[in-house]
Amino acid sequence: MKQLLFILLVFFCLTACEEVIEIDLNESAPKLVIDASVTKNIETNDAVARVRLTTTKPFFDNGPTDVNNASVTITDDNGVVYVLPGSGNGYYGIEPFNVEPGIAYTLEVIFNGESYIATEMLEPVASLDFVEQRNDGGFSGEDIELKAFFTDPLNTDNYYFFEGLSERGDFYDTFNDEFFDGNTIFGYYLVEDLSAGDEVTFYLHGVDASFYNFMFVLLQQSSDQSDGPFETQAATVRGNLVNTTQPDNFPLGYFRISEVSTLTYTVQ
Repeated sequence: MKQLLFILLVFFCLTACEEVIEIDLNESAPKLVIDASVTKNIETNDAVARVRLTTTKPFFDNGPTDVNNASVTITDDNGVVYVLPGSGNGYYGIEPFNVEPGIAYTLEVIFNGESYIATEMLEPVASLDFVEQRNDGGFSGEDIELKAFFTDPLNTDNYYFFEGLSERGDFYDTFNDEFFDGNTIFGYYLVEDLSAGDEVTFYLHGVDASFYNFMFVLLQQSSDQSDGPFETQAATVRGNLVNTTQPDNFPLGYFRISEVSTLTYTVQ
């Protein structure tokens, strides 16, 4: 009898003490996030300027953060102004875009009465040459792994941003040529369930030291790269953009100008 009463008492306490707990998070004001790039394909010589604008949001807020009411321009050293029209979902762009080596280009985003700017120059890149496939890769020894090879120019400091993209998954990496200057090196691609017939597109971007360091830190925070490196990160990583109106209200993101080599490979 005593045991039954004890069980009933415990059950009453567990069911009667339920309480909704509200977590008071220390939320900061939303920041503008600018993912901006000018890329010139060395195989086709075509160039495109693209900008994606969003804002940060509170942890429990699932609403849209796209910014569609900003003014976006790029101005070159010669005073030529390129207006990047919006196309919805926070995207702005222009294609084709005239970008040349040795000329500085300044991106300006005006949003909510504040001006955000960054200035960059075109960075060269080596061409992707070929892809090597192995069918005994990974920890299991049964996965397909791909290596996209390129030859680094001799006696110059080069920095690279590498992408391997497919429906099976995306992979990103950064390189500098400190230990392979002038040699042939590769970008590595290994994802689960890669199989014959799958198409993988590789992109090798030439970047400067600042962007290399920016992406290196960003990728270190993104151990699971399934959502890409530009998703929400564990800590703030500052890019090259500044707020000239209110410096303390700095944006997140980066503006880069890159030559890019592209190579598409079908898994055998």
